Amino acid sequence: MLSVGIKGNLERTVTEDLTAEALGSGLLPVFATPAAVALAEETAWKSVAGELEEGQGTVGTLMELAHIAATPLGMKVRCETELVEVDRRKLVFTVKIYDEKEKVADGRHERFIIDNAKFLSKAESKRG
Repeated sequence: MLSVGIKGNLERTVTEDLTAEALGSGLLPVFATPAAVALAEETAWKSVAGELEEGQGTVGTLMELAHIAATPLGMKVRCETELVEVDRRKLVFTVKIYDEKEKVADGRHERFIIDNAKFLSKAESKRG
């Protein structure tokens, strides 16, 4: 059952493919903001996946993330999410990302509960 207080926690090592240089968000070999966003989304959806009904999933609809410090190659980053609001199908999470030295990102993320088959069908219908 979905309820406020569900927490998620994922950890990654910053590799070449997670850098700003590799993801096109800059020229430097540091943890990229798009990689931080993807890590936050993954942490959030995985934290609640086991509480959903069969055939349901969640999709991200809003991300507010302040990426406040750089993390170099080889250092670990850890994302922590907490479900702080459940409003029917809307789920709101706080997001915090830390590297081995400090907090590097802070924000808020919204996801909506969807029926996977209906959602995919609607998306596929755009093909005509």
